[in-house]
Amino acid sequence: MKICFAGLGSIGKRHLRNLVSVLGECGQPREIHALRRGKKALDAETRTLIDKQAFSMEELEGDYDAVFITNPTLLHYETLRALLPRTKHAFIEKPLFERANYDVAALPFREGGVYYVAAPLRFSGVFRCVAGFVEKERVFCARAISSSYLPDWRQGVDYRDTYSAKAVLGGGVTLDLIHEWDYIKALFGPPKTLHRISGRFSELEITSDDLSCYLAGYDDKVVEVHLDYFGRETRRVLELYTREGVLYADFLNRSVTLKHGLDARPLHVSEADQYLEEMRHFIGMCLGLRYENPNTVGNALETLKLATGGLL
Repeated sequence: MKICFAGLGSIGKRHLRNLVSVLGECGQPREIHALRRGKKALDAETRTLIDKQAFSMEELEGDYDAVFITNPTLLHYETLRALLPRTKHAFIEKPLFERANYDVAALPFREGGVYYVAAPLRFSGVFRCVAGFVEKERVFCARAISSSYLPDWRQGVDYRDTYSAKAVLGGGVTLDLIHEWDYIKALFGPPKTLHRISGRFSELEITSDDLSCYLAGYDDKVVEVHLDYFGRETRRVLELYTREGVLYADFLNRSVTLKHGLDARPLHVSEADQYLEEMRHFIGMCLGLRYENPNTVGNALETLKLATGGLL
């Protein structure tokens, strides 16, 4: 497979390593190019995985089997518009765009192409366990929380210099932590009503939002979503309130527990690496071995509309 990466930050490098691993599992030969904005030297490990570096669109070749859009969110739309004519398939890092009013119909998608937007939590053992539970049990109320301290995200990097800290680059909890809305919509569909409060409330030196809280109404349930950059205890959890008890799903500790009074019953959770599973699924779709795209561009755009406070 001939593949191009647009952007090789920390997320892009993780996808690159996983891609090489998965192609190795498949016995699939590879040629990997990288479209880069800056000319800072790549680390030794990354250099061994890249066959060609380009610093402009003109230096790139055409007809890639797949491109990975892993540059800052602000650049996604224009990068897609430039690279889609050169590729059969595309893997787009979340969120799709920094705002929801782009004209997606104007992008030159190919008929039969695979266009997937990253949603790694869908491939986690925790999500799959929760999805199985939701299929069998009625949920009265749900509460999703993603809380962490932004300065601790990237060791050795000043958080004020990251895209997460800059609203103009598409940073902020509303977009950065869009995973919660992706899996909520996958479990329950879109809400009928939605209320959102978002802004900067902490002392972090950022221009992006550090808190987004939502109250979503369905015909048969209410869902609360809390996203922040200032929590000193890192948490990514989902609580489901049902007749059978309260289901506690912990994405970071890979555990799901059903509690009913003093009784606590752990449910089985697969230990598979969600990022590798996601990459296996994407490559499988590109090779025609798997046909279900769990997060199309259309679906990701709907999730973006919900995350930014709009109803579908």
